[in-house]
This record gives sequence, structure tokens and C-alpha cells, in this order.
Amino acid sequence: MSTGPEAFVPILVIPVFNEAETIGEVVAAARAHAPVLVVDDGSEDESAAIARRAGAEVLRHPRRLGKGQAIRTGVAAARSRGASVVVTLDGDGQHDPGDLAAVLGAAQRTPGAIVAGSRLAEPSALQPDRLNAIRVAGFFVNWASGLALTDTQSGYRAYPVTLFDEVELRHGGFVLETEVLIAAAGRGWQVREVPVKAIARARRRSRFRPLGDGAAIGAYLAGRVAARWAREAAAAGWWRRPRRRRAVAAAGATLAAPGLLVLLALQALAPRWFPDMVTPLVQRLCSQTRLDPAREPEHGSLVTLAAPPKAPR
Repeated sequence: MSTGPEAFVPILVIPVFNEAETIGEVVAAARAHAPVLVVDDGSEDESAAIARRAGAEVLRHPRRLGKGQAIRTGVAAARSRGASVVVTLDGDGQHDPGDLAAVLGAAQRTPGAIVAGSRLAEPSALQPDRLNAIRVAGFFVNWASGLALTDTQSGYRAYPVTLFDEVELRHGGFVLETEVLIAAAGRGWQVREVPVKAIARARRRSRFRPLGDGAAIGAYLAGRVAARWAREAAAAGWWRRPRRRRAVAAAGATLAAPGLLVLLALQALAPRWFPDMVTPLVQRLCSQTRLDPAREPEHGSLVTLAAPPKAPR
């Protein structure tokens, strides 16, 4: 990983699909912080035209290729325009451009690190099904990679452009945002979290599909978790503490995962009629504290910096 000094040149990449109602406001606010590059993923509305009028440079896919490919297109374009850092945020209004100051500030202070915006500083702002899914994903990302983050599913991030010289991404859609963290952790990249606001989508439903996208992320994580169990089985002394405690905690969550995924899907699809029996189970089985924060590091150069607490109001 390159750690030499270089100019801090951020470009904001916003993937959009049919976000005409919100993209203009997002671009106008974001431009106060850095140049904006909108990747229109085959929208059927006026998203591209509105983004241009608001001051963004717009690239357009002729048809919908998915969020992952839109991010790849944006990163490649930002690199060609001399960016040293790419910041991704959504165009549907769920990410507050006002938080760009914190994300960009953290990226500038810690060059060579990924900065992830965590929405869990105020967890009550998230729907219970989404909050539970984030916690489950975070637990298994931690077990698979040793990367302890509160919000592994946030798309509000700053990436050093040089990261993509080392990390080969094979997945698309929403899986890419999980894959890049695990791949980066395996290469020893640092990750820092900063708190960002979680804004409810008042105008449109999320593009995230609990069944399709949730299942895709679950399938990807299942492969990474299986690989971790294979390494664990091959390691000498795995039964010793604290490694044994972590393995027992991970085993319980792994065995419960199929049932948890079904309950999460039911909670997402029928929240009014489905009693919230999921939250207590997730808190019991998938708390990352059960993986023992004092564990020995698995990646020598991996550093996770906790999100700073919010100032009292």
C-alpha cells in the first residue's frame, strides 16, 4: 500500500437511478465541498438533466447496470480527472451533504485510510429491520475479516483512489460495498468511521431490496465466513482463550444465521404485522462485543479507529 504524501484532491461520486425528485438538491449542497460527478445508471426520468443543471458532471449508462458498476464507472472517471480520494454518497436524499465536512476532514487527516460514515450514532433514526440487518452484517464482516465497524452497509464513504490498484472487486450491486471492506482489510488498509446522519426517505422507497439484495450480501458473506472457519480449523491452538471464546460466539451466530435471515426478511416485508422478536435475537447473538475487542490482530497493519462521540446537545 502506498503511504507517500500526495495532494488531497477529492471528487464526489453519486450513483443515481430515477432520482429526479432529490438529485438536484443533493448536487447543489454537495458542490460546496468538492466537484460532483453523477453516474446516471440508465435512469428513465430527468435525473441526468437535473443533475447537470445543479452543477454536476454527468456520466450515463445506456441501461441499468447496478450500483456496483456505477461506482466503478465513477471511480475510473474520478481517477482520470486527477482525484486522490473518491467520496461516494447516494442521490436519493438519505445522505446529508452537510456531513461531507466530517467525511472529507477525516480522509484528509488520515491519508491512505478508508473513511466510512456510520449511521448508528443515532440508531433510532433507522427502521428496525434495516438496523438489525446492519448489525448482523457487521458481526459477520468482523468475524470474516477482523474489521470491527458499526455500519458496514453505509454507502457514505471516502476511498483513496490507490486502493483500487490493490483491491480487485468481482461483485456488483450492493455487494460491492461489503466486498471492498473485506478485501481492503485483507490487504491491511486502515478504516476509520465517522458519524453521519441517517435521513429517512420521505419521497421514495429505498432501492435496496430486502430479498434480492439482502440475499446477495448474505451469500457473499457466507462464503467469507466459510473461509474463516476453514482457517480457524487449520490453525493450531484454536481452542485456547480468547480464540475459543470468539469461535464459540461466531459458531452460535453462524448456526442461527439461516433463521435470522428469514426473520429479517419477514420483518422487512411485513413490519406492521410481524412482532419484533428479531431485535432481541440480533442483540444477543450478533453483538460484536462477543468477538472480544481485546483479541490479537489478524492483520498487522489493520487499524480501525472508532467514530468520535457526538457533542452533547
